[in-house]
Amino acid sequence: MKKIISAALGAALATTALVAPATAHAGSADGKWQVKVLGTAVLPDGKIDKIKSIDTTTTLGSTLAGVTGVETKANDNVVPTLAVEYFFTPNVSVETICCFTQHHVSGDKGLAGTEIVDHVLILPATLTLKAHMPLGPIKPYIGAGPAVFFVFGEKPGATAAALGIDKVRMSNAFGVALQGGVDIPLGDKGFGLSLDAKKYFIKPTAKFYDNGTLALETKHKLDPWVLSAGIAYRF
Repeated sequence: MKKIISAALGAALATTALVAPATAHAGSADGKWQVKVLGTAVLPDGKIDKIKSIDTTTTLGSTLAGVTGVETKANDNVVPTLAVEYFFTPNVSVETICCFTQHHVSGDKGLAGTEIVDHVLILPATLTLKAHMPLGPIKPYIGAGPAVFFVFGEKPGATAAALGIDKVRMSNAFGVALQGGVDIPLGDKGFGLSLDAKKYFIKPTAKFYDNGTLALETKHKLDPWVLSAGIAYRF
């Protein structure tokens, strides 16, 4: 996992280096490229959207078979984020982000206090097309685009493990992201502040295995809010 994270960060830094001009140029408030370093709060939902299958011959399946109104939730997290943006025109750009966020899934309604998934690492690959509004020095924007959540390192939670679950797998998932925010230039040398909000709509599937038997398969409405703030440099 350390190798995966190092490779991703290396790729992001390499991308930044490649997009810079061969000869150095001073930052500019009207430059084609913008790089942002952000602190990001990832606020997922995690509710069960659908129970796709359940095997009542397994301990987990038989335990849940008679329970109604069960629900789950995923915890919030705060992570560093790198964003790279290219401006086709002064008011139209495309942006991609790089970050990893770690979560666990616990029980909520009908399952309060239970630990379902102990660890899951998500890479939310996102590409948004943005429209910037020319309203003076403060530049609000809106955007939208596709997103793919790549999932790594899932582990059964303590409660799931106690019910015989020895493996859990969450699917990679495709969805969309809506975006809104504002860039605030600090002088005319390309530096600025950035505030950004994204709402994702995405539904991964979770599979729980008991000694090779698929005990439970569920689809989850992850749908996180992703709120970021940080510094920007445009050149």
